[in-house]
Amino acid sequence: MTSPSRAEQIAALLDDYLETEFTFIRTESLVQTLVTMAPAELQFVLDWTRRIASTNTEIAHQFVLRAAQASAVMEPRMIEAWALHAMDVYDRAGLRPALEVIRDVDAFMQRHHEKTAGAVFQDVERVLLPFIHGLAGRRLKLELGDAAYTDSETIFLPALLARLPTVEENFRLYKATAVMLWAQTSHGTFRAPLPDDLDAAALARFHVLETWRLEALIARRLPGLGREMLALKQQLHEDVSPAAWAEAVAALQQPEATAHDSLDWSLRLAATELPSPLCYQGELRLHAVAERMQARIDREKLLFRVRLAEWLREQAEKAREQQLTPGVRAVPEERASTGDGFELTLNEIPVAPPETLRQLATSIVLDLGEIPDEYLVPAGPGEYDPTRHGEQAADPDAMWQGTYHEIGAVYYNEWDYGRQHYRKNWCVMREKDVAPVYDGFIADTLSRYSGLVAHLRRSFEAMRDEERVLKRQAWGDDVDIDALVEALADARDGSEMSDRLFTRLHRVERNIAVAFMVDMSGSTRGWINDAERESLLLLCEALEALGDRYAIYGFSGITRKRCELYRIKRFDEPYGDEVRARISGVRPQDYTRMGFAVRHLSKLLNETEARTRLLITLSDGKPDDYSDYRGVYGIEDTRRALIEARRSGIHPFCITIDEHGPEYLPHMYGAVNYAVVDEVRQLPLKVADIYRRLTT
Repeated sequence: MTSPSRAEQIAALLDDYLETEFTFIRTESLVQTLVTMAPAELQFVLDWTRRIASTNTEIAHQFVLRAAQASAVMEPRMIEAWALHAMDVYDRAGLRPALEVIRDVDAFMQRHHEKTAGAVFQDVERVLLPFIHGLAGRRLKLELGDAAYTDSETIFLPALLARLPTVEENFRLYKATAVMLWAQTSHGTFRAPLPDDLDAAALARFHVLETWRLEALIARRLPGLGREMLALKQQLHEDVSPAAWAEAVAALQQPEATAHDSLDWSLRLAATELPSPLCYQGELRLHAVAERMQARIDREKLLFRVRLAEWLREQAEKAREQQLTPGVRAVPEERASTGDGFELTLNEIPVAPPETLRQLATSIVLDLGEIPDEYLVPAGPGEYDPTRHGEQAADPDAMWQGTYHEIGAVYYNEWDYGRQHYRKNWCVMREKDVAPVYDGFIADTLSRYSGLVAHLRRSFEAMRDEERVLKRQAWGDDVDIDALVEALADARDGSEMSDRLFTRLHRVERNIAVAFMVDMSGSTRGWINDAERESLLLLCEALEALGDRYAIYGFSGITRKRCELYRIKRFDEPYGDEVRARISGVRPQDYTRMGFAVRHLSKLLNETEARTRLLITLSDGKPDDYSDYRGVYGIEDTRRALIEARRSGIHPFCITIDEHGPEYLPHMYGAVNYAVVDEVRQLPLKVADIYRRLTT
């Protein structure tokens, strides 16, 4: 029997990847194109075809059609960027826009030097995002877009920049572009009163002039970056403005210049020739800005007045004074951080407002240039309806009644095992409080397990006061017999005798933070839910004797759009009747989508000061969800989230009652980082015992 030919092997793989039996895609012409490729090149194309097909077979089909053409002129990393961009667009916008990305391969091949010189968004994103967050003003998001622009809340950057000869130079162009877009949001570009009938040429003049104004401002505030931006312009011969614009450029470079001045000059220069756009100015998409700004202005006015009313009540109680007059006044520029050229006052005295109020004030000033007087009128009782204005306290379940929007949500990437890459901002996560239930559960449990509670408290108290014996010390409380024997043997052999011959008692200072991640999926309904609640209650009672910092969150979800984390106890929250009532109120919810919960709790743990950080999961089964999260996909996403946690210094551990746990938990958690509890009713005792072993 002869072995299949190379063409037959390729055809079989394509039939499998593209599911030709169901999609009716014809692969004959594809095989003829691929069969001539070198083995390594062919393997690369087939591997990416498989990855893309795990997202959508038609996108994979269009990729294969163009793969040979792309491989001839593009390096592998550029082809990867092209494919990943198409899949990200598919996640965000659907099939048709993604196919446009794949079919527009020529856009990725316009310049030959892109093969080696282009900077790729996925490579620079992790560096640029913390940099942008470190700048003053509104905290902006960073996302992939079809061009460089901002809607005043998100900076969008293209998948690839390759205008300059090297990767390093193109990275600097990415950074300069991102900072210029930040400056638009933080320094008044969108406060200019642009007429509705402003023609395209006038708008283009305004954009270029505004870019000249902002780059001068950036050079004053961030001199190092200003020098980099000047070097970029010089390299691209954009550092000289038209002679007719010299007066305008000089005026706009003054510290007191505003976007209003840029607009005035754009109208005065109507008869002059428009210079080429500057390399880092991006696009000005005013419709996207207007849509975002209007919704934000309406919402933040009410939010500011509500937060102001709450703050004034607190200040009045502290000062025993009911007549407090809020105000706002500008501060000298040398004292003002970007976007914060104001200070709040009470009875004309400067005060430090709470962070939430300060952030709102900053955002309002960025949009309006000031805090109007009507914003300083505290909201009255019943004036504010959070469900109408999108505050985070609104009922997250409203998304299913059509009133849902994404304000207050946190986004997390999710690992797609098929494409071997993250799906960007894929999971929409919200924190919800567990509704407290004041019933007989707490009293009944504490009564039934009174002996065990006392035992656990004694055990944990012993852990708190534990002293460890340090051996081979130069001084100490007792003789280290093992060290003495070795030293005498060395002396008999003529070797130098060690002086570390003592043991010493050392009190260990505990510095531990632990987050308990509790499965609240529907499969825990019944006695499993009872056992989980009993375990949490007994553990809390014991932990109070130990003094470790701990938090408890439940998790559940149904599809990526509804990933929910349930607050039972926060790190900074004292244990008391409210927390006990929330434990009593823990109820089964939906499915077991786990990756987002691991990522969010890892973030909370890493924000907590501790030498040792633990993430302990209580679960009854493997990751699962209503949509595509079942099987390998869910296991691999959770495994990737746990790897991320370990890399950040967190120690994950899983306690499960699933008898099939050994089949998948070693792959997810590691061979020794899980425990299977055979008898559910023993779960409370086992959880406490495992915690003791993990922390000593």
